[in-house]
Amino acid sequence: MRIAVPTETSAYETRVAATPETVKKFIDAGCEVVVQQGAGEAANIDDAAFVAAGANLADSFANTCKGADLVLKVRAPSQEEMDALDANTTVVALFSPFSNPLLSAYNQAQLNCFCLEMIPRISRAQSMDVLSSQANIAGYKAVLLALEHYKSFMPMLMTAAGTVQPAKVLVMGAGVAGLQAIATSRRLGAMVEVFDVRAAAKEQVESLGAKFIEVPVDDEDGEDAGGYAKEMSDEYKQKQADLIAKHAAAADIVITTALIPGRPAPVLITEETLAKMKAGSVIVDMAAEAGGNCPLTEKDAVWVKDGVTLIGTSNIPALMATDASQLFARNVFNFISPMLKSNSEDNQDVSLDINMEDEVIAASLICCDGEFLKPDLLDKKG
Repeated sequence: MRIAVPTETSAYETRVAATPETVKKFIDAGCEVVVQQGAGEAANIDDAAFVAAGANLADSFANTCKGADLVLKVRAPSQEEMDALDANTTVVALFSPFSNPLLSAYNQAQLNCFCLEMIPRISRAQSMDVLSSQANIAGYKAVLLALEHYKSFMPMLMTAAGTVQPAKVLVMGAGVAGLQAIATSRRLGAMVEVFDVRAAAKEQVESLGAKFIEVPVDDEDGEDAGGYAKEMSDEYKQKQADLIAKHAAAADIVITTALIPGRPAPVLITEETLAKMKAGSVIVDMAAEAGGNCPLTEKDAVWVKDGVTLIGTSNIPALMATDASQLFARNVFNFISPMLKSNSEDNQDVSLDINMEDEVIAASLICCDGEFLKPDLLDKKG
């Protein structure tokens, strides 16, 4: 079985879907691996490292993927890339299933597409969960992005000239990214408050030394059956807005992480709330790619409004491409390796066994053999 690892071409994408570590594992399992020249350059992985791991190099996307059974990418193929892929090629990538306009086109091109975002949150799939591994990186880096623009100390500082008070950080959303942002802020000495619609998040937040703030509603919880945040009632949203406005006005740094799968990011920091924030404060809107938790956020831009700096970097993990690629590649290998089927005793004949009775495969495979398996995704696009 031939595996292709092309260079990513999406804007701001610096990660690569395989590393020398995982290339060697694929080769040891009986696969042939072809890597496009320069694929790992932005992640500080040179071509020589891939060759030393046993990979062959190719000079273009088309030549890398020619004859490939499996293509490993970070981002889903563009139209141009899709046109260069053979029918029946299997592609594993982040497909942005709720916003990608090419979903039906992949199916028409007879591609078999595994959507990494749709891997279920079950114990067996934890080692395959790219969303969690990349969110962990993003939560850490978001704090550092804030500090680039925050013009004061993070920790309390006692000097002969007087005492500097610690920064007040408000983290909105206590998922993987939020928890890492909390932990990083605490390590740097900040006072941290956290808001999350899920009551179950309180224990995790407090275990990190942060204060959990919550809307006083007795009968409504914001967690769905899959462990994600869900849409809340209008009454809850009004109480939430009032509470957030109060705490945001006292904050020096606000980090928002709130996302609802399949929907635009919920508005948490309104224009009115931002107007009440302190001059010199900073907002890192980690939901910028989904429209932003602040409607004033500009995707992939940094700007100042009423003295408040808004950071809308949409692909934060790509700012730490070396470690992000290592984790992403391991997730991908852990996802693919159970499907590798040896058809000979010497492991020289390997194929991909797509077993639809496996819940991980069934959940993440969006199209196969000319059949679109997740029609709800197309319905949501109108």
